[in-house]
Amino acid sequence: MKSINSKAFLADKAKGAGSIRSVLQTISAPGPQEVLIRVKAAAFNYREVMIIESGIYPLPVKETFIPLADGVGEIVAVGEEVTSFKAGDRVAAMMFPYWQSGPFQAEFSRQLGGALDGMLTEYKVLPAAGVVRIPDHLSYVEAAAYPCAGVTAWNALFGGAGLLPGQTVLTLGTGGVAMMALQFAKAAGARVIATSSTTEKMEFLRKLGADDVINYKEHPEWHKEVKALTSGRGADHVIEIGGGGTMAQSVKSVYLTGEISLIGTMAAGDPLMNLNMLLTTAATIRVIAAGHRGHQQAMNSAVALHKLRPIIDSVFPFNEAPEAYRYYLKGKYQGKVVVSME
Repeated sequence: MKSINSKAFLADKAKGAGSIRSVLQTISAPGPQEVLIRVKAAAFNYREVMIIESGIYPLPVKETFIPLADGVGEIVAVGEEVTSFKAGDRVAAMMFPYWQSGPFQAEFSRQLGGALDGMLTEYKVLPAAGVVRIPDHLSYVEAAAYPCAGVTAWNALFGGAGLLPGQTVLTLGTGGVAMMALQFAKAAGARVIATSSTTEKMEFLRKLGADDVINYKEHPEWHKEVKALTSGRGADHVIEIGGGGTMAQSVKSVYLTGEISLIGTMAAGDPLMNLNMLLTTAATIRVIAAGHRGHQQAMNSAVALHKLRPIIDSVFPFNEAPEAYRYYLKGKYQGKVVVSME
């Protein structure tokens, strides 16, 4: 095939929303083990805020890059050695296209929308091993919600000790990972305790299936409410997205030998908790870096089996991607903010 022109958006590390601008790129034919995707939708995650606004991110990031790790589309061409995909297949990109299985290693750390150019583009060439098929019942907009937040939530719940039916999961807030974890936990037969700060968001979480919701503004020591709701036992799994602002209470909320999945740093507060507090629990603390190909495939199987659908807050057309990011920055969304190329 001939090379094609592809409109994309670039952003600069730590330069803010004003650095996002459109460019025209030339996309070459896929290599022997690559696929060419016509991108149909891409979605925002909090990692974009970390990279574009502050530049503080735990993994390597280019100074100038195409943002967004979440992206899905239709394969339009495959390399001569690719046998697992064909033109017309609906696929999702993997955030870490070189992490196929096993523990996270430094050699797998190149990620879309950071060290590698991301999915905010009309066309994208990726390794065939760096994409997976998406469930048939999902639209492209819906499917774009899962590759980062969904895989992260799946790894948090099932990549360690593994969630069991009847166990209790504690989720914090109404961000993408928390809501995905809520849906996956309920599908697995678990009880979910969620936290939020407003009556509207609490009702939203209950409609999603949360068994109990704690208002953390009314109960600033919300770990006491978690313990009360679990007859003093605590939650078996904690989806910790707040970092220094919430970690101390998560430690107080978890079951003695439970598991805390440390995912984000979204809550304000002291970034360094008293390490002596860790000696009060025998719980496992896992740092989650999204997940590998096996996690994503297992997640997709569960999403397909249970006909799950993500919560979509808003959809912006591709040409309005900078406006979509500014909207995301306000933090008032309930669900995923998606850019559609269709």
